[in-house]
Amino acid sequence: PAGDILAFMTGQEDIEATCQVLAERVSVLDGVSPILLLPMYSQLPADLQAKIFDSAAPGTRKCIISTNIAETSLTVDGIKYVVDCGYCKLKVYNPRIGMDSLLISPESQANANQRAGRAGRTGPGYCYRLFTERQYVGELLVNQIPEIQRTNLGNVVLLLKSLGVDNLLAFDFMDPPPQENIMSSMYQLWVLGALDNTGSLTPLGRKMVEFPLDPPLAKMLIFAEQLGCTVEILVIVSMLSVPGIFFRPKDREEESDAAREKFFVPESDHLTFLNVYLQWKQQKYSSSWCNDHFVHPKAMKKAREVHAQLTDIMSSQKVKLLSTGGSWDVVRKAICSSYFYNSARIKGIGEYVNMLTGIPSNLHPSSALFGLGYTPDYVTYHELIMTTKEYMSCVTAVDGEWLAEMGPMFFTVKESYKTRILQRQHEKEERAKMEEQMKQKQMEMETTQRSGLLAVLKEHSAAKKLQSNILTPGLTPKSTPRRTPLRVGL
Repeated sequence: PAGDILAFMTGQEDIEATCQVLAERVSVLDGVSPILLLPMYSQLPADLQAKIFDSAAPGTRKCIISTNIAETSLTVDGIKYVVDCGYCKLKVYNPRIGMDSLLISPESQANANQRAGRAGRTGPGYCYRLFTERQYVGELLVNQIPEIQRTNLGNVVLLLKSLGVDNLLAFDFMDPPPQENIMSSMYQLWVLGALDNTGSLTPLGRKMVEFPLDPPLAKMLIFAEQLGCTVEILVIVSMLSVPGIFFRPKDREEESDAAREKFFVPESDHLTFLNVYLQWKQQKYSSSWCNDHFVHPKAMKKAREVHAQLTDIMSSQKVKLLSTGGSWDVVRKAICSSYFYNSARIKGIGEYVNMLTGIPSNLHPSSALFGLGYTPDYVTYHELIMTTKEYMSCVTAVDGEWLAEMGPMFFTVKESYKTRILQRQHEKEERAKMEEQMKQKQMEMETTQRSGLLAVLKEHSAAKKLQSNILTPGLTPKSTPRRTPLRVGL
């Protein structure tokens, strides 16, 4: 029977493997009509993505193998059969170690129904599920876990603080996230200097709220003004705001890797992004140049739009646009100012250990630092992603002294005995100061609560006075008591 097929798989690797297996099987079978296999995932170039909407030649069946991007974002005409594998990839954040994991997990019942709905949009269709009805009823969740419960809440906490919400743990969320996530996000904001010791917004935090970015990226932009490299950091932040800019086609891996290596800046992936953008700018923002160098033109255009928006925000916030003029060491220092808590120390070739949590962290093979003649002693990274290993994404080499300068609450430079004693004394004073601030804050909160309570009582008593007495027939409290007068003789 006629009709195109849509099969749901979890990720790029699974999709490419499925396409390969299907092509081999179809070539072996006799009497099968020709089949057009089309992969579909977010990292696929736009021209290849558009192919799924083209109608197949007469007598050819179209078979689309897709991630859950085709579940809601896209509607393809002519789909009559849907094959649902029952799994999807979920990004889950672990607040204890600050790591995002891409987990393959069972889909929810809502996802399964949505996928089934893709079949027969323009006519009757069929959905083949690779799991039983008992598993559907007994093992699948009714709805997927809300994203707010499995993501980093730095942005949410910063926004709520700016709106005057003091006690976030008592805030009435629609889907309350775990308290550990909120506490972890508040700690991260304190480390960045957006919150003070009592949990209130600092002037830096007020400035960071105005930028629609992750708190570390917003701090990086603001701090770059002091180092005089806002132009370079603005480009890097714009490039980090879009998903992967490089693509790696199935049959041209070596060619695409060679093209990517031309852009590499040995010390940093962040500076590699800066280099790509500057070269694209020199080529007058050409799309054909992007395709020749295996760069996503769509992602670059999006980065340019973000760049323009951030430039407007910076001018409204009176942050000056300053350039280093080619000295990129200062840019690395600006990156270190925001990501010093994501720092790692070398352990072996390409192997690092996180300096705060002790988690092993590996350089990704696509990183500019991977496969160099030397590996730097200290690095900072954008985020840690767990796939087959714990991989650091967007790595930059930094000096140990920068870590001590930017993150004095975590790192110190080993010096003489005398300076260590002074350091301990300074830490004691800081701790005492912090405790004093907390006591003052608690006293302020108690006095505001008392004054609020007194105000409520005063209003209540004033309202009572204003109440008018309603006259009713019968006895009133001050009326003369009813009794028979003695003179009547009764």
